[in-house]
Amino acid sequence: MDSRYAQLAEVLCGFSTSLKRGEKVLIDAAEVPEEFVLALIRAARKHQAIPMVNLQRARINRELVREGTLEQFKAVNEHELARMKKMQAYIAVRGAENIFESSDVPSAMAKQYGTALQPTLDWRVNKTKWVVLRWPTPSMAQQAKMSTEAFADFFFRVCTLDYARMVPGMEALRETMMATDEVHITGPGTDLRFSIKGIAAIPCGGKHNIPDGEVFTAPVRDSVEGVIQYNAPTVYQGVSFDSIRLVFRKGKIVEATANNTKRLNEILDTDKGGRYIGEFALGFNPHILHPMQDILFDEKIAGSFHFTPGKCYESTDNGNHSAIHWDMVCIQRPEYGGGEIRFDGKLIRQNGLFVPKHLQKLNPQYLLGKKL
Repeated sequence: MDSRYAQLAEVLCGFSTSLKRGEKVLIDAAEVPEEFVLALIRAARKHQAIPMVNLQRARINRELVREGTLEQFKAVNEHELARMKKMQAYIAVRGAENIFESSDVPSAMAKQYGTALQPTLDWRVNKTKWVVLRWPTPSMAQQAKMSTEAFADFFFRVCTLDYARMVPGMEALRETMMATDEVHITGPGTDLRFSIKGIAAIPCGGKHNIPDGEVFTAPVRDSVEGVIQYNAPTVYQGVSFDSIRLVFRKGKIVEATANNTKRLNEILDTDKGGRYIGEFALGFNPHILHPMQDILFDEKIAGSFHFTPGKCYESTDNGNHSAIHWDMVCIQRPEYGGGEIRFDGKLIRQNGLFVPKHLQKLNPQYLLGKKL
């Protein structure tokens, strides 16, 4: 067994979910090597937890959803919810031989399935200790424009980062965001204003997603005004999107264009909440520099932020509820055109680097182990 498997399994069981004696943990593995599932089982047992395993395949899931029925989807939710309620922790490892496997699932069917399974997702997010990560596949290496071996090395380097080193800077950013009313973001094609007053800010340093490195909150639902031009491509519901541009008025997306404008608007029209924002977050993982159309990586890109149409999290409830949650990413480092973020008029981040001294521990120099 690759020694890196055991190292990563220990990060997930020991740090991310902090498994304790007698806790039941559901290991949800999709297209992942059996050896890594074994490593997770052994790591869970090391912490005296009780491992349970669910194995999935993307082609099977596609067929179940593509011509499924509401009755079937409700039955799946009933089964999954009953099982999830018995778990204290959840570890999902998701590989993908083909990230576009579900691209021909009708949007109406994907919406119906997502809505039916929402109670299980809500329970998992709000009631268990959970962590989710991708698995390095040749498909992901192609997305990242890297060789399979080089990408695997990158993956394990990112996923086993010393996440504890993020804690001081994340706490400082959390406090700064909690004290902020107006956020003003500018950059190429972007001039956006909104309030985050009275909404919690949540640090993410390896406890829920691996890789990690963000602090998120949500805008006051109806406060968003202006325009945003995203510069990172994204895949959602099996469809690739690029050059997404959104215009806001009183919090609502009133204009949305992209390389696939029709499908973009279909997704945003999933329900009323699909055209309002449920999350605003700053990303700062020093190892992740370029988009690879995998959101668990892309939303953590150093010098990026994401501004997310759809559902808000319970911890940052701004009153927006939806069946979708679509993290769209904008990178503000100089090679991507730069940009500025201001809190109540004060410059917080410029061209991807935090400016105030108390936030500089979130810059790559410090997170990679160098002194400021």
